[in-house]
Amino acid sequence: MPDFYMPLSGPVNQAFQYWTKMTMGQVGLININMGKSSDPALEQKIIEDVGSYGRQIGQLSDALLAVLQHMKTDTWDAESKEAVEAFRLQVKEVAKLKERHHRASQ
Repeated sequence: MPDFYMPLSGPVNQAFQYWTKMTMGQVGLININMGKSSDPALEQKIIEDVGSYGRQIGQLSDALLAVLQHMKTDTWDAESKEAVEAFRLQVKEVAKLKERHHRASQ
């Protein structure tokens, strides 16, 4: 479950864990369902101990960019080349947003 903070409150997700278990995850008037999982407890543990979805996707993106850097793509068809270029552009846009956010929070 991603962290959610009310204004001026800080991390308070611990206080809601009991309610979440008692109500099957529904604790308010507005609830966000992040999707179904075959093992929600394991997924929660992975998010808490390993990394958020964003962190995991970021590391996958870094790994894929490293692989692509060492591949010869000159024989690939146009559709595949476009898919790779779209991926690279998306990773660059994420990097720009992260940099802007980092500068703004300093």
